[in-house]
Amino acid sequence: MTVQTDRKSFTIWGLSPVLFAVCLGLVILAMYIGKLPKGMIGALAAMMTMGAIMDKIGDKTPVVNEYLGGAPLVCIFGTAALVYFGVMPDSTVKIITDFMKGGGFLNFYIAALICGSILGISSDLLIKAGARYAAPLLAAVLVSCGLAAVVAGMIGYGWQQGIMHIAMPIMGGGMGAGAVPMSQIFSTITKMDTKDILSILIPALALGNVMSIVAAGLLDKLGKARPSLTGNGHLMKDFKVEKEEEITPSIEMMGVGVMVSCVFFILGLLLNKVVPMIHSYALMIIAVAMCKIFNLVPESVQKSCNMWYKFVAKNFTAALLVGIGVAYTDLGAVINAVSVQYIVLVAVVVFGAVVGAGFAGMAVGFNFVESAITAGLCMANMGGTGDVAVLSAAKRMELMPFAQISSRLGGALILILVSLLLPVLG
Repeated sequence: MTVQTDRKSFTIWGLSPVLFAVCLGLVILAMYIGKLPKGMIGALAAMMTMGAIMDKIGDKTPVVNEYLGGAPLVCIFGTAALVYFGVMPDSTVKIITDFMKGGGFLNFYIAALICGSILGISSDLLIKAGARYAAPLLAAVLVSCGLAAVVAGMIGYGWQQGIMHIAMPIMGGGMGAGAVPMSQIFSTITKMDTKDILSILIPALALGNVMSIVAAGLLDKLGKARPSLTGNGHLMKDFKVEKEEEITPSIEMMGVGVMVSCVFFILGLLLNKVVPMIHSYALMIIAVAMCKIFNLVPESVQKSCNMWYKFVAKNFTAALLVGIGVAYTDLGAVINAVSVQYIVLVAVVVFGAVVGAGFAGMAVGFNFVESAITAGLCMANMGGTGDVAVLSAAKRMELMPFAQISSRLGGALILILVSLLLPVLG
């Protein structure tokens, strides 16, 4: 979503204020009289119109736009508040939730971003960056867990609980690939009920996601204040990226991009059947990267996927963030978790992830800001949904491939650590 202003015109999403108000009014009317269509049409209409308003508020609200993540934070938690306080009709909540989860809109969005962003970057960058990425990833986990243990012990929370109940769920790769399987590991070892375990893990996950979004906005400001610390969206330090070739938009190329992105997503699922211990997103990333490195995909197809990715990122990001707020964000859990101790510990974990990933990244030739965002915050956020919000707040959506490596492969690493540490730490 874009809001454009100049001396002669003011538009919201390319529409005049009057025309946009008509569209918004019709959608709201349909929502409240129970006539919003089920499925993609109703969900997208509601998500895109609400996204336009929330995006505008986030971009123009002082403090929020500078320090709290701006539009992504408002899109997510503004709509989460509408659900929590019962302002949004239950029927609309169900339509959006079904579309986000059962309709696979999040997968559709991330498939476009992974495929298009990887095929649109240099093969040399993939080779150089991929070989070094383990260092900041591991550093983020070690520093965040170490700080959580120290601070939790100092404030009487218990250093073991600081690691297992705070740091691990925050760094664990989100909900579906993190907290849910982690709760199964907890249940198997501790014999606690899975629902009770999730009530412990989810608040840390949700609050960590909030702070990661905020931190992403602050890192963007840090990069502007200290240009030497950022590559302005490029992970590798002193890596000269070829000037992007101007591509004339083509309807046919967009169609190719849609199809190839979906096929790569399916390939990831098929590979997951062969290697079930690795998430399908991670396998998709590997498959696309291999095709890019070994030039297995024609250049015209690569350009098509990159064009489709740019279209999706520009037009569907605000709508997706609204969907995340409605379907994946439990504002009640966040509110119930708010205490001085809890906030301090979550902040320490997120800070540790930023510092560990940032400085370790610099040691292997990455830019501090980009390394802290991808290997740090994209470990500490809420998986795929959090990746979108964090990169949007940081204004660095092109880092999605590395964000997904953190969320998926990094999340798998955390699950392994939990299974090894839980019998010892309890």
